[in-house]
Amino acid sequence: MQALRYAAWRAEEREVVLVTVGRWFHEKKEMSTRRFTKMVHEGGYVAEVDVDLIFEEEGWSPYLSLQDANRLDDVREALRSGDLASAAKLSRVYILKPVAV
Repeated sequence: MQALRYAAWRAEEREVVLVTVGRWFHEKKEMSTRRFTKMVHEGGYVAEVDVDLIFEEEGWSPYLSLQDANRLDDVREALRSGDLASAAKLSRVYILKPVAV
């Protein structure tokens, strides 16, 4: 049986813990998070989305939580469809304007 790995968010301590569950063991590894601003560019708009990057000693690090990845997708879809009100609820939205030189 292969081990199952998942990330668990502990809100009280504001940290993410990597949990590995196998047939006969239960192991926890500490991970750290860092606040980061991702830019989403779509059409004539750009949005700044605040996300938490998750760092761990093993694996492919850093990565996003599922909620942050879904938020980035929601902002991109809202900008693509022109729904600036929805995008502004999840991020800071800016209009890109070309400058003639």
